[in-house]
Amino acid sequence: MAPAFVSDERAAAVSVERLWKVCLDVHSLPKVCAGFIDAVEVEGNGGPGTIHIMKLNPSADAGSVYKTKIVVCDSATHVLKAEVLEVKSRVGNLKSHSTETKLEATGDATCVAKLTVEYELEDGASLSPEQEKMIVDGYFSMLQMIEAYLVAHPADWNLAS
Repeated sequence: MAPAFVSDERAAAVSVERLWKVCLDVHSLPKVCAGFIDAVEVEGNGGPGTIHIMKLNPSADAGSVYKTKIVVCDSATHVLKAEVLEVKSRVGNLKSHSTETKLEATGDATCVAKLTVEYELEDGASLSPEQEKMIVDGYFSMLQMIEAYLVAHPADWNLAS
């Protein structure tokens, strides 16, 4: 069976530049997403081929590991595409799984995050709309944590310092 796609978008009350900066600075995620991401390891220079290993907090997600490989990282168009190499999924056994996030400015201090998830289940079945929503909501919950942090800390532009 061919891979399936699910897409959604959500508005954010921060500028596209600030949100993009956090997306690129994965070492800031344990601070920005405290209680959800405990640690991040990076293998590579941040561009295509870079591996990100996020250790999720046991209270947030059964202590699993979320491992991705960057496929596209385009700062001009604010597009980040990653192949998911390892994750415990609540919706089934995934044969393949990738994400593409595109950030678009909607104002000086607002933007929209457009997410597309491509997946294929090991058994070739399709996810129900409720299961697809769980996947999308999981990604957007992290976006909401980043947004909340940036709104609460308006001076934070360089989170790595």
